[in-house]
Amino acid sequence: MDFDDYSRHDATSLAALVAQGEVTPHRLLELALARHHQVHGRVNAVVRLMENEARHQLQGPLRGPFAGVPFLLKDTLQDYAGLPTTNASRATGAHVPREHAAVVRRYLGAGLVVFGKTNLPEFALKGVTDPELFGRTSNPWNLAHTPGGSSGGAAAAVASGIVPMAAGNDGGGSIRIPAACCGLFGLRPSRGRVSAGPDVGEVWFGASSEGVLSRSVRDSALALDVLQGAEPGDPFIIAPPSAPYAELMRRAPGRLRIGFTSASPIGTEVHPEAVAAVNHAATLLRGLGHDVEEAAPEIDGAALATSYLHIYFGQVPSLVARMKALGAGGGEPELMTRLLLTLGGALKAPALATQLAQWNTFARALGRFHQRYDLLLTPTLAHPPVKHGTGDLPAAQQALLGFLQRTGMLGLLARLELLDSTVEQIARDNLRYVPFTQLSNLTGTPSMSVPLHWTADGLPLGVQFVAPFGREDTLLQLAHQLEEAQPWFDRLPAMTRDEAKARGATKVTVP
Repeated sequence: MDFDDYSRHDATSLAALVAQGEVTPHRLLELALARHHQVHGRVNAVVRLMENEARHQLQGPLRGPFAGVPFLLKDTLQDYAGLPTTNASRATGAHVPREHAAVVRRYLGAGLVVFGKTNLPEFALKGVTDPELFGRTSNPWNLAHTPGGSSGGAAAAVASGIVPMAAGNDGGGSIRIPAACCGLFGLRPSRGRVSAGPDVGEVWFGASSEGVLSRSVRDSALALDVLQGAEPGDPFIIAPPSAPYAELMRRAPGRLRIGFTSASPIGTEVHPEAVAAVNHAATLLRGLGHDVEEAAPEIDGAALATSYLHIYFGQVPSLVARMKALGAGGGEPELMTRLLLTLGGALKAPALATQLAQWNTFARALGRFHQRYDLLLTPTLAHPPVKHGTGDLPAAQQALLGFLQRTGMLGLLARLELLDSTVEQIARDNLRYVPFTQLSNLTGTPSMSVPLHWTADGLPLGVQFVAPFGREDTLLQLAHQLEEAQPWFDRLPAMTRDEAKARGATKVTVP
């Protein structure tokens, strides 16, 4: 097998080749490592290689549905015993967990060969991947653009051909945003579908879910079969699927009622390409026999954004304190993280409790919408993948905020609630590109980004579907139907497609 052959297979297919003896796990690992080394200087997707751990894993028996397939973890929440979980931060890089996270145990139990960790923004706090610790990750479709975030390293690794599937997690869009930016499929499961244990009960009060980014729907369905189910001590257990997702996915979804909107819930501008992406999806859906009409849940988008930002701010000091209690230490966080630490530290308990109570309001409104419509269709992003540095604070504002933070004035102003307008502006600036994804996180509902649109400049721009709680099966069935109607698996970035052909010119003997 050569790289051209490797890039033509998804994880499910590679596992089948291993099971049939047509390729060895050793050869697949060599191909993945070679591809990483080839693109690392351009893409910077993998920030920690775990080659020794992977080769040790290959010495034992590999069992499970993905046995022998190379795989990458995200360097946050997905603890691997004995190796640091850095969160892409100098402040917590010294923390070394003593046991695997539940999701890591399940990935390993499925036979996936873990050989590295992928990049993310510091503490997974942004929709772009540009940490000071590891440097920014670039989009394989155009290296001048972001792959999104926070699972940007995972998305770039899949799109550049290092692996067919990689681990991510999603607390505000962090699977769906990079999937949309990189032409991939990304499913965010329902709250509680996948355990966050053992060190955490619920991440971000349950707003975050674990999942994968992939090139095929069946890979994501099978991965969800591997991941789903509770661990001892989880806060609650949700109803399991009626059959394996890999089986449910192949069933026809029936005639679905789908409401769609391309209007930003926070009143900001939506790029014409994002509108075109939704309109194209609506036309495609009608052609498949679904009932599609313009409709949106009756939710105050500005209130939802405010509620989201309160947990966003409030979780940062909590996370840093927890990591330090576990023994992490080191340098100072980035400026924006220090700003969030200050703002979160000034957040009053009644204000946080009030905002958390708002989640029920949003969930009830979305529930009423789903009484009429099976799914909600929106853009995943309000704008095509942005260029590196877009949305960064101006240097003068960074300098001022840095001065206020160093002198303690920032904390004083925050406690006196004199920074509200500044915070609102920063939040508005950051969310204007990604205003659609947080609804699913706060309501605990499953959602997915499907790669159905490419811009005139050749950049991917996915569309989002939101389903009722627990209905991942409906999402996967529709995604599989869309995948058959408008295949995307072979639509690869030029750097992956052309290099695969070039490297495939010289055949390599399969061991």
